Amino acid sequence: MTQKKSNKAKAKSERILLLGFPGNGLIGTFTISYIISRLQMQLIGEINHPEMPPTIFVENGEIIGPIRIYKKGDLYAIIADVPIHPDIAYEFVHSLAEFCKREKISKVIVPSGVDTESVDKKDIKTYGLATDESLEKLLYDNSIPKFLAGSIIGTDAAVISTFRNSRIPLLMLYTSCHPYFPDPQASVHAITSLANVINIQVDTTDIQKRVDYLRIQHRNLMQETLEALYQQEKPAPSNVPPIYR
Repeated sequence: MTQKKSNKAKAKSERILLLGFPGNGLIGTFTISYIISRLQMQLIGEINHPEMPPTIFVENGEIIGPIRIYKKGDLYAIIADVPIHPDIAYEFVHSLAEFCKREKISKVIVPSGVDTESVDKKDIKTYGLATDESLEKLLYDNSIPKFLAGSIIGTDAAVISTFRNSRIPLLMLYTSCHPYFPDPQASVHAITSLANVINIQVDTTDIQKRVDYLRIQHRNLMQETLEALYQQEKPAPSNVPPIYR
């Protein structure tokens, strides 16, 4: 009898890591930031790299680093408030993989943005890309279509390549968004999709009320992200809006 209870407890325990970093529309940053706040996750550590520009933030009078680790129960979250430079992307992701092994993470979920020609909110969709068949059911159960074709570059590509060759399943959740501006409207859809996947309740009313404010507040981070993303393709694409050139 005691043994059965122990086995049940183990079956229910599944450690999940959520990962968010600046990219198209800042979807990852908005989404993970919301989840951390909504669940009141506890800050348990930071990630530093000598080649990253020295940056600190002050929040409620406390000094915090730009890449932080949060935890609540069996749910972990790592959020980066600065772009991940392509030159250190693989090294950064390798450290994440080592963290996952050390903490016995069962799966990693990464919300991100995918470029779309339409910016109409009624056309916003989230697509799933999994490195392991075990995650296909999650997509099916939550009516999330597969990401079928496209090219992936930058930190996203480093994340996928690294975890594809590891034993830890990875699920990328790509939400259609405007690639050159912060897109909190698309992030609302991303948050809802992620919440369904990890089975939590969310209320995005506050974000929807502050869409314009969030766009302005995060425009500098968006500019830095674009510069990091396109530095290997100089000059920047001609269709990048003047504010980001």
